[in-house]
Amino acid sequence: MRFALIGQPNCGKSTLFNQVSGYKADTGNFPGTTLTFTKSKVRVFSEIVELVDLPGAYSLAGSNPAEREVLHYLTFNAVDVVINVLDASHLAQGLNLTLELMELGRPLVVALNMMDEAARVGLEIDGPKLEELLGVKVLPLIASRGRGVRTVFTTAMLVARGGITPERPQYHPQIEKAIRLIASNLNGRARESPLAPELMAIKLLEGNAQLLARVEGYSPQARPLVEQAQKDILETQGQPAIWIFNAARHEKAAQLTKQVVAQGEKRRSKRDYLDEILLHRFWGYVVLAIILWLFFQIVYGVGSLLEGPLLESFDKLAVWLASLIGPGSFWADVLTGVVQGIAGGVAIVLPYLAPFLVGLSILEDVGYLPRLAFLVDALMSRLGLHGKAIVPFILGYGCNVPAVMSTRLLEERRDRFIAATMATLVPCAARLAVVFGLVAFYLGPQLALGIYLFNLLVIALTGHILSRFLPERSPGLILEIPVYRLPTWKAVAHKSWFRVREFLVEAWPLLILGSVLLAIFDRLDLARWLNAVVRPLTWVLDLPSQVGVPLIFGIFRKELSLVMLRQALGVVDFAEALSPIQMITFTVFVVFYIPCLATLATLRRELGRRDMIIISAITVVIALLAALLARGVAIIFL
Repeated sequence: MRFALIGQPNCGKSTLFNQVSGYKADTGNFPGTTLTFTKSKVRVFSEIVELVDLPGAYSLAGSNPAEREVLHYLTFNAVDVVINVLDASHLAQGLNLTLELMELGRPLVVALNMMDEAARVGLEIDGPKLEELLGVKVLPLIASRGRGVRTVFTTAMLVARGGITPERPQYHPQIEKAIRLIASNLNGRARESPLAPELMAIKLLEGNAQLLARVEGYSPQARPLVEQAQKDILETQGQPAIWIFNAARHEKAAQLTKQVVAQGEKRRSKRDYLDEILLHRFWGYVVLAIILWLFFQIVYGVGSLLEGPLLESFDKLAVWLASLIGPGSFWADVLTGVVQGIAGGVAIVLPYLAPFLVGLSILEDVGYLPRLAFLVDALMSRLGLHGKAIVPFILGYGCNVPAVMSTRLLEERRDRFIAATMATLVPCAARLAVVFGLVAFYLGPQLALGIYLFNLLVIALTGHILSRFLPERSPGLILEIPVYRLPTWKAVAHKSWFRVREFLVEAWPLLILGSVLLAIFDRLDLARWLNAVVRPLTWVLDLPSQVGVPLIFGIFRKELSLVMLRQALGVVDFAEALSPIQMITFTVFVVFYIPCLATLATLRRELGRRDMIIISAITVVIALLAALLARGVAIIFL
């Protein structure tokens, strides 16, 4: 049995998923896309259920890739019940999607989430009356606190077993006539889709090109029928069919809200005063600077506390294991490489990566990141970008891959190119290990913060220059600001674990393999040839020639550039081989130069090979110039 969670962004759908999925969830891709969904196994009434968390979507109209894939999944996959999660404090907006889901002819349960927030703003919702009006089960829920979660899933199981499907809303007589005409043509032929013909007809009238192309395979008459019906509707109603559908749902949602919601007294709360500070054009940036400073201090404090003792323990382990096999032998070198690769992950990367990801999850769950997007929208507009470009910028601090993927939210190719370029320059969690493991650990967290601020300056300058070369005025930002929420440790741990697991599964094996290869290269005296290839670059930057191999391997994963640096230089303490100026120069170059292979592959999928090569070349030029500038400043002040 399969349950599907669907709701609009910021409705708490994923919070509900995290409450029941534990740590056994898997992330998958929709076929042929880079969009992801998450699924897990959940036990309900002693029966194992597959729970699928679909991407957030405001509708199923297919106006963006997420909406198209959600509709495609619900159309062509067996789903026993749909759990529609609504933000109770924004009921009218959520009911628009609910009415659309009722057209799918699938068992449906509505979960009114954030009931506490609705009460806070003075809203009283008559759930039983809404259930009666909709004809589907409507249940209260506070997912962040786990209240109502069990009832939602047990009710969903009962609805699924009963196979109870809601009646779809009725539209204008001319619309209904067109629906019946198209449905009669599809009746008995739509074997590939579990949707009823009438429901398929609605989506075809709305202009879903993917569905129409699929339907043409078994019903060639469908296209002319649909196009003629759309033409007739436009001529008589004065609006495209999709507008009429949306207007009817919007009107119905407004009527339902008016019938079931009573507005009580809304009091000005501490949250309102907090927003006045966090979103202030001056104090908002002051608070941002304080948050960043505290963030860096905590991450540095945790990481530096663990790095030294862990490295010392692994070095002793490597020496002891090598003595068992025979110091200087080939297998001793290989084993030492394995131990150093493991040590790189445990002692250098994870002590900084884990607290960083936990902190990022907390800021995300609290609701600060969307406010940060709103705060810096004016800055992004000055760079000639749509305000939505802040989304990939923020995501880039976790990983550049989803940051580049999110550029598809931007309508114009020019905006996507500039946003993707800026996103690849954002220091992701992997680059964080270099900044903290080298600069923060040896030179202090203040200099590490200085590199991040310098990074922001370079990104802003790059965006400004690119927008001058590609001039075009972008529209403003329309952004929904979620309510503040106290993050639950379970949700934070769950989200952080998935991000750390990506490092453990994808990056750590590469770290170990890279360390082994470097040990073999040193054994066979091959490393010097690779270093010679990069020597012109390292010479310009006044870095040791041995730095070449770590920089090359750093293209696979950015953590490799630091982990392999220790092995390449043949030291335990970086201070024995690198001066403070060289540490800063190396770190700044790594922060900016060619993104990792996963990001390059994503750039190619999203923008094409040509733009991928151009962006890679731009990052190398920027990295070289930024590193030389940082080196010059370091010479003056250090």
